[in-house]
Amino acid sequence: MMRAEAEIGIIGGSGLYDQSLFENVQELELDTPFGKPSDHILLGEFKGRKVAFLARHGKGHRIAPGEINARANIYAMKSLGVTHIISPSAVGSLKEELKPLDVVIPDQIFDRTKARPSTFFEDGIVCHIGFKDPFCEKLSNLLLEVAEKNGKNTHRGTYVCIEGPQFSTKAESLFYRSCGFDIIGMTALPEAKLAREAEICYGIIATVTDYDVWREAEDDVTIETVINNVIKNEATVRAILEEVIPAIEINEDCACRHALDNAIVTSPDLISDDIRSKLDLLLQGRV
Repeated sequence: MMRAEAEIGIIGGSGLYDQSLFENVQELELDTPFGKPSDHILLGEFKGRKVAFLARHGKGHRIAPGEINARANIYAMKSLGVTHIISPSAVGSLKEELKPLDVVIPDQIFDRTKARPSTFFEDGIVCHIGFKDPFCEKLSNLLLEVAEKNGKNTHRGTYVCIEGPQFSTKAESLFYRSCGFDIIGMTALPEAKLAREAEICYGIIATVTDYDVWREAEDDVTIETVINNVIKNEATVRAILEEVIPAIEINEDCACRHALDNAIVTSPDLISDDIRSKLDLLLQGRV
């Protein structure tokens, strides 16, 4: 049963975990059938909207990309009644024209992760969702519009998600460029897949921190460079969020809300009571 305590979810970096952004703030500790989320969820109000914020890597940035319990994070958001998730993410650029501190609203993604649970449906239930367009078109268009309105150098592009936590080798970086990918990061998956399974609209604000390691004129990527530009990009992300949050049409219908329609292929009589109980929040009586 959904708590209906929030409408919009933000899963982002620890630097955005600022209670001064919201009114009527409270911290909520949740558990899920998939374990605990990355941290307590910060609940608050912003311009009349109920918002839930979760630090993806935990406060203090203590969880590596491959260790993030994305299933618990998305499930927790769903349990609060969240219909839209905005994911601010730091990325590297694979194109000359995508400069550090630019904003990219990705419309496609390529999966290079290796060891991350990427579905809620397992252990006796099979679900094949459509994932042709991995990000919510309506939400992404709104993010792009607001970013451009704020005077940011803004682009569309394809995000290649790697396992990490190491940065790419030069050979890998050049290969990703040759594939035509635009930006590279470590956190968009399985978040995007799980949000789709949870029928939540999901969009990314990707802010460029560096040129990865393909650029001859560039020094090796260092965590110091990345962190310095992450801090600079936080102001950009906040400016976008401040306009996007009140502009989201919460009750507007969207294809994302129907992702599970006809997607579960397991015979209903073979789905155990345990699975039904575990996934009741997502199944909502479909099988």
